Amino acid sequence: MGGGKKKQSKKQTTKPKAPKQPKQKEKSALTAAKKNLGLTIPDINDKKVLDELKGLKVLTPSIVASRYNIRLSLANAFLKELEKRKIIEFVSGGKNLKIYKRLG
Repeated sequence: MGGGKKKQSKKQTTKPKAPKQPKQKEKSALTAAKKNLGLTIPDINDKKVLDELKGLKVLTPSIVASRYNIRLSLANAFLKELEKRKIIEFVSGGKNLKIYKRLG
């Protein structure tokens, strides 16, 4: 069934092989977007940030990540810090999705 490797002809054995050149990857807009993602949490004490959060009825990590152009893990950390400071309150959620609301 599997057999072995196919035997090369005389022409193929005498012909020198050219070294394989690695394929050059094109830099797409997606990789550029990944590099631009922020690696810092927005300033919690900034009045502008808190005013933006007031306008939202519901806070989820994905909403915060897209609004501030940060990674999802940082958005989770940001929301946990806000919850610790009693600015927002955990409403509902499971393993993958957590929903918060603003207090006051």
